[in-house]
Amino acid sequence: MRIMMVGDVVGKCGRRIFAKYTKALRDEKNLDMVIVNGENAAGGKGLTDATLAELYGAGADVVTSGNHIWDKKEVLQFIDREPFLLRPANYPEGAPGKGYCLFPWKAQNVAVINLSGRVFFDVLDDPFQKINEILKEIKNEARIIILDFHAEATSEKIAMGYYLNGRVSAVFGTHTHVQTADERILEKGTAYLTDVGMTGPKDSILGVKKEIIIEKFLTALPSRFEVAEGLGVYSAVIVQIDENTGIATKVERILIYEE
Repeated sequence: MRIMMVGDVVGKCGRRIFAKYTKALRDEKNLDMVIVNGENAAGGKGLTDATLAELYGAGADVVTSGNHIWDKKEVLQFIDREPFLLRPANYPEGAPGKGYCLFPWKAQNVAVINLSGRVFFDVLDDPFQKINEILKEIKNEARIIILDFHAEATSEKIAMGYYLNGRVSAVFGTHTHVQTADERILEKGTAYLTDVGMTGPKDSILGVKKEIIIEKFLTALPSRFEVAEGLGVYSAVIVQIDENTGIATKVERILIYEE
């Protein structure tokens, strides 16, 4: 099985770039499934019903998120009825939505899990303990397991990769909007990448108009972030998995700059 994880889609530009390349990559790379982090898809922060539908229409099978999932309040109206929209599983009990899903593929399920880190973040429940709970719940439900670990600190992401080595098919980091070059398969068969990167405006600072961010660094004054426009960048990672064992056999980074 071949699965592609697409890095954080940012704003209108990100949605356009996602639509431009995803279906072609699905054919070219013989993909069976596409997962995309969509927490910045609506105006740079959050998701709306319309932007979620746009991601599905452009080729997403499962949409993950992170710390911006609640930024558009309308998400509370539809998150519980969306089977393949995820928020971090380590939000406290009682939070709307779900932290993992089982996506049907052929005669089996693919488990997709979403977790948030805690270093330099709002402190949620322990993601390391939470993943243990989830793996117990799904042990008879899926052999192929993909984790989107939405976290700031590279050390926390790497630790999670090694913690889950041999227990899940892949651990892919999101959130920093900068793709890392450390894709590899760990010794027990788990594919790993510290950060998938961003799908959004390439002439920007993490998707935001660069002038705004530079001015903020120069003055230290509050500023209103605006998503940049123009040409885009598409960031993703593809993992090939043995469907009988759930072990990753190949991992490939994708980085496309629009011209």
